[in-house]
Amino acid sequence: MKNVATATAPAALIAMSVGVAALVPVGASAQEHGGHESGSDHSHEDHGGQGQKGGKGRAPGEASAGGHRGMEDIFRDIGSADEDSDRPSWAGEKGGKNEHGGQPGSAGSTRGDLYGDLYVILRDDDGVPILNEDGFVQPIDAEGNPIPLDDEGAPIDLSLVQEVEMGRLNVGRAPTSVLIQRADEVVALLSTATAITTDAAGRLVVTNPDGTTKTIDAPLENLALYVALMTEGTIPGVTDLPGTDFDFLVDGELTPEDMAVATSLLAGASDKFETLSPDAVAYINAILDINDTTVGDVTYSDVDYSTYNYDRSDTYGDVTTTVLIKQDDGSWLPTEVNIYDAVFGNEDYSGTGTFTAFATAVDDARTVINYIHEYAVPADTPAEAEE
Repeated sequence: MKNVATATAPAALIAMSVGVAALVPVGASAQEHGGHESGSDHSHEDHGGQGQKGGKGRAPGEASAGGHRGMEDIFRDIGSADEDSDRPSWAGEKGGKNEHGGQPGSAGSTRGDLYGDLYVILRDDDGVPILNEDGFVQPIDAEGNPIPLDDEGAPIDLSLVQEVEMGRLNVGRAPTSVLIQRADEVVALLSTATAITTDAAGRLVVTNPDGTTKTIDAPLENLALYVALMTEGTIPGVTDLPGTDFDFLVDGELTPEDMAVATSLLAGASDKFETLSPDAVAYINAILDINDTTVGDVTYSDVDYSTYNYDRSDTYGDVTTTVLIKQDDGSWLPTEVNIYDAVFGNEDYSGTGTFTAFATAVDDARTVINYIHEYAVPADTPAEAEE
């Protein structure tokens, strides 16, 4: 990831793993201001800003523009640690508060050197920041109105800004040898599978040659697969999958189908208890260098979401799972439930061609993961379990 001098505001932390933090500028990510709500999403109108994209974002159907990375490279990038430090290799040097967003003097050239407060800002449909007439990213208030900035791009009234709440990506550090082993294991698991399906949240479920099944639920594996799909359009090292339903995962092109699976993968890597807002997803994408682009002092993840569609009822309307449900007598019984009803209360959402639709799908999948984890039926649970 690039070294960036952000256009605005003081420094703030994004926690990416236990005991580790990465720092990102307010302009380092991009998405329209939108919540996890019913109805259809839409972008903010341009309030006179003159921001522009720095080039065409990588679109569905396009292969990776850069050199291809293997799964070992991806695992190392997101989880490696210096043997003599408790900070991962990408965490960079510690830096102090920098009042208006320039780089601290100790800034180096790794991921941890991106600084800035995490504010909700004005964005277009692909999540690209809409800059104001002075070239600064434009924070917006709770009503979607631009917040006045000073001459250096910092909000004049900090009480108006919307701070982005960030959960932790559950990715612990590990020695390189362990990361290589885990990369090899996930490639072998998928390459030898006799069947591939998904669980209620959309995470990959593999049938092994001996007939046993395994849900890929480890956060590190999910995050590595997410990065692979969003940057390479394939799972490096896996050349074929059983059947044809998941051929798109290994075709080397970023497709809407890849994006649909990717939303569940990112959800599987996140803190299942913490809501992932569109802003949070955008900052995560920037940290992970998902097709990052820099215009002036503003760096953001630039992906073309124009062909991506998400409809909650279409995705979860027919999905069922078995969980423990409390009965009138206080006992808990394994019961089959409909996810759309039990988790979302039959409240629909539909989004077409926008980053907000993608980010909403991520948080919906996270919500489902939290639900099935909270009420999971243990393998040795009897027919009736007392509270």
